Amino acid sequence: MSVMPGRRSILVAAGAAAAAAAGAAGTAEAVGRTPRGPVVIGHRGAAGWRPEHTAASYTYAVRAGADWIEPDLVVTGDQRLVVRHENEISGTTDIAAHPEFGDRRTTKTIDGRAVTGWFTEDFTLAEIRTLRAVERLPAVRNRNTVFDGRERIMTFEEVVELARDLSRRHRRTVAVFPETKHPTYFRSIGLPLEPLLARAVRRARLRAHECVVQSFEPDSLHRIAAERLGVPLWQALGTTGGPYGHPVTYKEMMTPAGLREIASYARWIGPDKSSVVPPSTLVADAHAAGLRVGAYTFRAENQYLPADLRRGTDPNAFGDAFAEYERHFALGVDAVVTDFPDLAATARDDRPDAART
Repeated sequence: MSVMPGRRSILVAAGAAAAAAAGAAGTAEAVGRTPRGPVVIGHRGAAGWRPEHTAASYTYAVRAGADWIEPDLVVTGDQRLVVRHENEISGTTDIAAHPEFGDRRTTKTIDGRAVTGWFTEDFTLAEIRTLRAVERLPAVRNRNTVFDGRERIMTFEEVVELARDLSRRHRRTVAVFPETKHPTYFRSIGLPLEPLLARAVRRARLRAHECVVQSFEPDSLHRIAAERLGVPLWQALGTTGGPYGHPVTYKEMMTPAGLREIASYARWIGPDKSSVVPPSTLVADAHAAGLRVGAYTFRAENQYLPADLRRGTDPNAFGDAFAEYERHFALGVDAVVTDFPDLAATARDDRPDAART
């Protein structure tokens, strides 16, 4: 697949970077609540049912009810954006079965942590094309291993084209929700993600209702804002520590003052789902700052559910996932990031007060 032609920049905001960020935030209304309620975001597609970041995973997610699909972005040595959970790909591809690449296994320091394996930046896109995707968590999602080796690695442009094809097929807009992964690291090796992403957004003429850009690193979002793309930005938030290379902690970012700072460049925050549970007032505080809240990551397996919603003792058996969605919808979240978009969409659409389309 090839990217759609055209070089015209879309929704170009005027002014300096700060004004651009505010402009991008303002366009988010187009990708806010659907008529049915909170947005359902397919986490790397439908990772609970198909190996993540594959065409099969994204297609299943949309068929199951996802409004947005999420591609994590890393880069190849020839500067092509590909979608993988990490730039280290031994756990998500069959590269270990490719003896021709054996000598490229190495150890690198990624965001202050030593990681051993094979890295996308050490390959060309043509070489990456020879690999096939495998299930990243086979012990948890044994059912997904039946798809191992069937799907090739996608570029970001191909995900965009797939989203548009799925939009036509399902007669509704499917947005892409790209995340810049390890942007400081990639910048340090001369492969910055942000210009490549900006170029792809412009070439595809993605509009505000078709794309939301996320990152855990504020500097990456500021760089995207400076590109004046006119698409909303999403500040992802961890539970401990802070964004790599930044002095601020996530805890500080989730204070009213921190949320006001985020609102100066982003339209959304994406906290861990545990961060919005009372006695937390994060949802109300974020809404007061003019931000929308998309909580992550919702799964169905017992080990990822609150203790009172687990069923039985098998950590990989399904618990009462519907009850967890219902709790968070009641808290007022504006979106849920989920491995099981079918369950999320069912929980949303079956609420007694859900608007019907």
